[in-house]
Amino acid sequence: MNASELDPFSSIKIPEYRHLIAGRFLFIMALRMMGTIVGWWMYELTDEPFSIGLIGLAEVIPAVTTALYAGHVIDLSDKRRLLLKCVLFYSFCALILFLLSTKFSYYHIKSHFIILFIYGIIFCTGIIRSFTGPTFSVMISYIVPKYMLQNATTWNQGSWLMASITGHTLGGFLIAFGGNTMALLSTVISMIIAFFVLVQLKPKPALNEKGEKKTWESIKEGIVLVFKTKELLGVLSLDLFAVLFGGAVAMIPVYAHDILKIGPQGFGWLNAAADIGAVCSVVLLTLFPLRNKQGKIMLWSVAGFGVCIIIFGLSTIFWLSFIVLLVSGALDGVSIVIRGAILQLKTPDHMRGRVLSVNSIFINSANELGQFESGLAAKLMGVVPSVVFGGCVTCLVTTVSWFKIPSLKKIRY
Repeated sequence: MNASELDPFSSIKIPEYRHLIAGRFLFIMALRMMGTIVGWWMYELTDEPFSIGLIGLAEVIPAVTTALYAGHVIDLSDKRRLLLKCVLFYSFCALILFLLSTKFSYYHIKSHFIILFIYGIIFCTGIIRSFTGPTFSVMISYIVPKYMLQNATTWNQGSWLMASITGHTLGGFLIAFGGNTMALLSTVISMIIAFFVLVQLKPKPALNEKGEKKTWESIKEGIVLVFKTKELLGVLSLDLFAVLFGGAVAMIPVYAHDILKIGPQGFGWLNAAADIGAVCSVVLLTLFPLRNKQGKIMLWSVAGFGVCIIIFGLSTIFWLSFIVLLVSGALDGVSIVIRGAILQLKTPDHMRGRVLSVNSIFINSANELGQFESGLAAKLMGVVPSVVFGGCVTCLVTTVSWFKIPSLKKIRY
């Protein structure tokens, strides 16, 4: 075995990979700040949990419908150039939200128009996200050698989670100390800095010749590969249903505002709790990688995640809610690392854009549709019953997967 494989810091020693990780950290941090701010802002404007769910729906519709085409474009494009364009477009969307949050907009635009504008901007960010997420992941294989992919993927997931923690927490604190306007201005600044960090990456031209295949034929190849590779399909399906019904995070603004009554600062910490737990588990897995039984470990982690969501749904104590979300994040972190390693190791280089875009459909469907499901279920069942129901369904899906999809238990790498 190559000595670099045993070194937990092997991929980080590559300068270009450090630039990619740093730029992605700043970009994801800004995304999480924006998500935190918009969720709180929307609940302030409407006092309606379902409006938070509609944010997820507004983002998932364009993200999912454009994902397959995005994969085709990614495989046929210079990844660096495409990524920089997307970051600039996202910065522009954040700038519009910032302008909508100012006192000038408050006095000159009616609140229901502001709400509609917010949904419209989130719709646009959904389109952009269908390109940015897969492009970031694809670039890893262009920068690090194949034998370092598992290590690079673990660092990538760890930086993503740390960015989520920072973004969620900063979002809450900035709302508390400077209001939505200052918080959104910080988001714009973070995205601009991310752009200048990512400019330092080298061009990453396509491995395929442009025009070699028709668009639909190219897209179809990615779909076929995912459905033919049982490990990929099984992992993505489990993640889809578990996160779809276990999306309690979407209701955190309601818990912070009405149930736990902890204000914006407590909201920021509660929003970051799951990500803090995930980072802890990712750091441990970076230093002590899983060597065997990854499939079984993943299934047990998802089941534990469901149990934590049930406890969170029933809790009326801040410290208990924080702890169970922390544990849920740690368990989710294990699943994220296993899933990320399988995706990188099972995907051919020339099809990474298309396969990772299919993956983004599952991920975006899980997260944003999960947010919509949580808002709708809260409206129909009440907030607490909806969260408990989601946790129970997550446990049920894991149990069914254990017995009905035996290949998941056998996953090893």
